[in-house]
Order: sequence, then C-alpha cells, then structure tokens
Amino acid sequence: MLVFLADFAHLLTPLNVFRYITYRTAGAVATSLLFVFWLGPAAISSLRIRQGKGQPIRTDGPESHVKTKGGTPTMGGLMILAGFLVSTILWADPRNLYVWVVLFVTLGFGAIGFYDDYLKVKRQTHAGFSSKARLALEAVIALAACLAIAYIAPPGLSNKLSLPFMKDVLVDFGWFFLVFGMLVIVGAGNAVNFTDGLDGLAIVPVLIAAGTFGFVAYLTGNAIFANYLQIRFVPGTGELAVLCGALLGAGIGFLWFNAPPAQVFMGDTGSLALGGLLGTIAVATKHEIVLSIVGGLFVIEALSVIIQVGYFKLTGKRFFRMAPIHHHFEKLGWTEPQIVIRFWIIAFLLALVGLTTLKLR
Repeated sequence: MLVFLADFAHLLTPLNVFRYITYRTAGAVATSLLFVFWLGPAAISSLRIRQGKGQPIRTDGPESHVKTKGGTPTMGGLMILAGFLVSTILWADPRNLYVWVVLFVTLGFGAIGFYDDYLKVKRQTHAGFSSKARLALEAVIALAACLAIAYIAPPGLSNKLSLPFMKDVLVDFGWFFLVFGMLVIVGAGNAVNFTDGLDGLAIVPVLIAAGTFGFVAYLTGNAIFANYLQIRFVPGTGELAVLCGALLGAGIGFLWFNAPPAQVFMGDTGSLALGGLLGTIAVATKHEIVLSIVGGLFVIEALSVIIQVGYFKLTGKRFFRMAPIHHHFEKLGWTEPQIVIRFWIIAFLLALVGLTTLKLR
C-alpha cells in the first residue's frame, strides 16, 4: 500500500524511497516485529483463557513434557500470521501477482492448521482431523498456486526446473512441473510442522530460511544481479523479499514469547502456514532444490518420520527411539536447550551451503 506514495515523488522527492524493495523490506521487518510485540501479551492471555488446558501433550512422548509443557496455549501462529499480514499489506506492492499467490497459500495452509489445532484443543487429543483430508486440502491449495505461478512466470521458465551449480541447465518437466511444485509446497508445510516440537526449535530455522530466501528472491528478481550470478531472472519475484522481511520480523517477535520456557506454541496454525510460504517462494523463484538444502533440517525431521513409520510397518520395530528425530535425541538424554541450539547451528550451516549455489556455477 505504501508503495503508492512513490507516485507522488514529483511533489515530494523523499517519497521516491518507497520504490525500493530494500527499503520496503526493512520497513516490513520493523512493522511486523513491533506489531507482534504489541499483540503478543493480549493474544497469549486470550488463548490461555479460551483453551483452558492448552495444547494436549503426547503421552507417548518424553515424560518431562507433561510436566513442563502442560497448560501452554497453542495457535501462537496466529500472532505470526497477523504481523505478517499487516506488514505485507502496508509494504508489499499489491500489483504484484506473486504476492497474492504467496498470501493465498500462507492463509490457506494457516486455516487448515487452525482447524487442526482447534480440534486438538476441543477434544484434548494430539490427533486432529483426518490426515488424508488435510493433505488433500493442502494439495488443492498448492496445485492452484502452482497453476498461478506457471501463468505468471515467463513462458521459457514456467514448467522448467533450474538446477543449482549448473548455469545453463533447465529440466523441462512439462505439465508434471505442477505436480512437482505442489509436492514442494505441501512437503515444506508438513516438514516445518514435524519440526515444531520443542520451544523455539522450528521458528529460528524458519527465520534463517526466510532471510536466505528474501536474499534469493531479491537477486532473482533483479536482472543485473541475476545476470552477474548467472541465475535465472524471474521478473516480479524481487517483491517476495518484502514478504520474507515481514515473516522475519513477525518470527522474531514470536520468538520473544516462544523462547524456553515457551509462553505459547506455534501450533499447526503457524508451522503449516510458514512452511507453505517458504515452499511457494521457492517454486516462484525457481529455487526448489535450494530450499531442500537451506531447509535441510526440515527435510531431516520429515525423513525421520517417514523412516520410522516405514520401518515399523516392515519390521514391527522402531528405527528411532521416537520420531521426529528431535525426540530421539531427547530419549538419548540430550537436554532440550542442547537439541534446540545444535539444530539451530545445523540450520545456519545449511543456509550457508544453500547460498553458495548462487555463485558456484
């Protein structure tokens, strides 16, 4: 919305600053951060009153969780989404179609997660609504987003996969790219969801990924930088840096309340939405494989669940002491702060590896 002030720069020259993506990204970070700081105490108090016993704690999980986490409210993702939405409306360019596609997925996945959290709290069980129904809804939203991205993207890129470390290689997937993109978005949403199991564990890797992809989006949407780095120039994707900035600020604000011991949990409301957001930006910027590197921690968490389920069906035994894998390390005797901080370090290192793909070609 504020971008329209640049149209009056001929009357007041300083208003020209609103044309710049970098300025509006910084403004988005500050706005969402302050908004979540302001909203947080009242939102947590309201959630605590409305939810009573808070998020149900898994009885088959680490024993300490029942004592230390019982009664903590969930759906804290609403705080993140509120800050993100307000900041995006203020600072992003509404004429950019990519902005609306990302908002569509983020709010759609957030609504699915909200309903799942609502059922868990209402029934006081860690099982929400049917996983098949949930995945089907996610798939429909993601597929619609991929169709929109294919329509918006330049004809030579719409159905092609760009490979990192290779400057001249584009794999033509044809219409299968829509399915591939859908899997990326749905997979990202659920991978972040699996990671959200300890205080602060999911939000910091999300922040790292958001910061990384904000940089990627800005470079991808800038013809000069894209040409210099020999990455695919995708017109319009630079505006997605503003959305990453909004997420970054809202996430930092949420971390203030989610830091151990957490006053509120993100819940599926937040984890599905944030994962879907990152997945959609990766598809739009043609950096789907880079997301699997930058978000490698999320991939590891998701794979641990897949391995655990598959191994149990084949052998009747568990491969890990507990899945997702962060609970496995709890069972091994690692303290919660040890796991969280070490996983943060892994996420940071993977982001650095992901950034190297922008230059090593």
